[in-house]
Amino acid sequence: MRAKSSTRGAARRCAGAAAAVLTLSGSALLAPASPAAAASGGQPGLERFYRQKVSWSACEAGAPKDMQCGKVTVPVDYAHPGAGTLALALARYRATGTAKRGSVVLNFGGPGGSGVSGLASDGKQFMDLTNGYDVVSFDPRGVGRSSPVTCGVDGAAADTGGDTADADLADAQAARKALAEWKKVAAECARRSGPLLSHIGTVDAARDLDVIRQALGDGKLNYLGFSYGTRLGAVYAAEFPGKVGRVALDGVDTLTESLAEQGRVAVEGQQTALDDFLDWCVQDIACPFGQDRRRAGDQVLQLVRSLDENPVPTGSGGRLSGQDLVGSIGQALYSRSLWPSLERAIASLVEDGDTRGVQAFSPAGAAPPGPAARQRPPVRSGDKAADGGAVPPDNMAAAMMAINCADDPDRPAAGQLTKDLGRLSAEYRQASPVFGRYRLNELMMCYGRPRGTDYIRARVKDVHTAKMLLVGTRGDPATPYRWTVETARRLGSAAVVLDNRGEGHTGYASSTCVHRKVNDFLLYGSLPPNGSSCPPDAEPDNGG
Repeated sequence: MRAKSSTRGAARRCAGAAAAVLTLSGSALLAPASPAAAASGGQPGLERFYRQKVSWSACEAGAPKDMQCGKVTVPVDYAHPGAGTLALALARYRATGTAKRGSVVLNFGGPGGSGVSGLASDGKQFMDLTNGYDVVSFDPRGVGRSSPVTCGVDGAAADTGGDTADADLADAQAARKALAEWKKVAAECARRSGPLLSHIGTVDAARDLDVIRQALGDGKLNYLGFSYGTRLGAVYAAEFPGKVGRVALDGVDTLTESLAEQGRVAVEGQQTALDDFLDWCVQDIACPFGQDRRRAGDQVLQLVRSLDENPVPTGSGGRLSGQDLVGSIGQALYSRSLWPSLERAIASLVEDGDTRGVQAFSPAGAAPPGPAARQRPPVRSGDKAADGGAVPPDNMAAAMMAINCADDPDRPAAGQLTKDLGRLSAEYRQASPVFGRYRLNELMMCYGRPRGTDYIRARVKDVHTAKMLLVGTRGDPATPYRWTVETARRLGSAAVVLDNRGEGHTGYASSTCVHRKVNDFLLYGSLPPNGSSCPPDAEPDNGG
């Protein structure tokens, strides 16, 4: 999502153990006869959550000095709000302009991405919005500093299901072995993450977002969501149509496609982005794949296969396989500004066996790509959560799996899934010989977990809200432009589409035109005509 973080190495990246911290509350329920009760829709037991106000203070050491941090308390289970609570971590930059409109809330995507860390590292690109708003972000439930979930797999194991991480899943025996390992991962995630794991999906996160809105003192939600954040924004619009203010969704996610369909789209998008990168790379004498464009694609595939057969040692004592390289390439293709760094990283790998540059793009070591033109550091292992515990090192991968699975109602049995993997393997590899095998692993990540909600597919449609701006980028490798069109059609007349004719994942940070039009809408309510477009910005220089 969404900034589509890979799940192929999800358990590979699940290291360390820390249970999600849940603060049980025995507070008596309040009578539903107050403004807070009205704000909460009159549901008994929620009034006290809607009475909160955020108490802002200085953030932890290392955060920007002008950023403030706070938290709000929400119920673990909205159906039983007296059963337990959790604390959500928030951060903000205060409004500086005179025409203050309240707050605009940002979600950078993922799922599994920390909004607090994102705002700390990339907040300066949103400073224009402080002319009218406090710019706020938060760690969704289960993510980062907000009662982080974990799968607690021993980091020394390092592999998803041992030897199955890089297995050829077209082989039924390999697929069955991989499914057995994923089932073990699911059980361990449930054991270590506790009751929160059953209440971590986007439907619950949207309800949290409404509590945050009220705690910020806003009558309606002003919101800017990227990638997965667009799914969260759309679900909020369906749950709270009367509370939608100015909402912009950039890099629009699908609301209806299955994981198998999403994987196929992702493979096609990543292959297109790789082709564009190679078109650019071969113009440079330093391109590690040479200057013959027809051979460059074959050389990428040969490199991947060579590393799968003979992984190279890394400086940290591990080994870099071809599938590891594919994951890093896919991560770097989210932004054109990363192409020069990717070119140098692969050249260092090919010429000197130096894996450091490639590993810097690893999905295990970077936050889900969002609006920034560079990679953002994730929440650091050991950072303090809002509930007082430490953030486990595997949280980003564990949360991403948990949220995606909670939002997905499909749970095919092992036999059907094995059959599907055999069929889809050929389709994925035809779409991309480089990315097909890698993305196929993602279809197993929900095996062994409870069935997710069908709310998003069934009920997030025909919303009766204020107008919302949806931005789709033509060259987006993760959320294709057609998803923007499909989601706009599904949401109905409230959706206004802006066509960004550039490249990369999302448009706000990479397109001056998109940046301006989104800001004009959020700050002044000025919407572009439905179907209008933005031209691409200038391309990066080779070696720049």
